[in-house]
Amino acid sequence: MEISSIKNEAQYEALRDKGYSKQKAARIANTPNAGIKGGKAKPYEEWTKTELYKQAKHVGIKGRSKMNKKELIYSLRNN
Repeated sequence: MEISSIKNEAQYEALRDKGYSKQKAARIANTPNAGIKGGKAKPYEEWTKTELYKQAKHVGIKGRSKMNKKELIYSLRNN
């Protein structure tokens, strides 16, 4: 992912400084409301498989169409 496509460049750079990979830092920095504290998002376990799939697609996780709900959650948290 190119730096020019990063939505929150300051957050991206801070994550890179903390040792995050370029890909993971970009995914976090491009997630809506990722930098806002006190978010009201429910835990992934409460999301439907369809919601998880859409989020995985949004952040660019490959192989998502073959994943079950547990695998989608793991990938969203660890990629």
